[in-house]
Amino acid sequence: MTSTTRTRILAGVVLGAALAVAVPLAASAHVHVTPENASADASTSLTFSFSHGCDESPTTSMIIDIPEGVTNVVPVADANWTIERDVADNGTVSRVTYSAVAPVENGIKGEVSLDARFSAELAETDVAFPVTQVCVTGQTAWTEVAAEGADEPESPAPIVSVGAVSAGGDEHAGHGATAEDDTADAVDAAPAASLRADPTALWLGGAGLALGAIALVVAVTALVRRRA
Repeated sequence: MTSTTRTRILAGVVLGAALAVAVPLAASAHVHVTPENASADASTSLTFSFSHGCDESPTTSMIIDIPEGVTNVVPVADANWTIERDVADNGTVSRVTYSAVAPVENGIKGEVSLDARFSAELAETDVAFPVTQVCVTGQTAWTEVAAEGADEPESPAPIVSVGAVSAGGDEHAGHGATAEDDTADAVDAAPAASLRADPTALWLGGAGLALGAIALVVAVTALVRRRA
């Protein structure tokens, strides 16, 4: 087997592996919010997470614009971030800026949190939280919302699906349920939430694995033909 053949086979294997890994990683380059569901007229703790920079540039701040109808916003203190709030004359928080104490490198998971109350008027709607990710070099506006039936946009805003008004107007979502009920619901909902989080990433991940397998088959076939 010549050195050229060895080089081609190695290139095929490396390309297949790279596609299998890189495609799902690219698809996961979003800002995610958890939980993705909340009750209307109740408070919910929201966490916004990311594991990427702006074209690999480290993240220096996360700016979250608060949608109309979302009130009682209380950012959660975190030693990794300093926090600033834009407060309107009526006391409503319209924007929260989290500045990283140290830039978050690309490939490292970062997250910021806040408590918020979804008003009764938001019941049975999807609420988008526009997020601007600012980096050492450049920034990305995660603010796009797909039209009904359209494909996911390139820079989607994190979205929370707001359900019906919480029974009795409880102060906190899920308040009044037993600890056992809360645990069971969390366990049952976790797999489904993971699948809903990023279906595009799952699809592209499968495509990446398929392409990797094809590249490996081509490389092995070339080796067998050379030996024959």
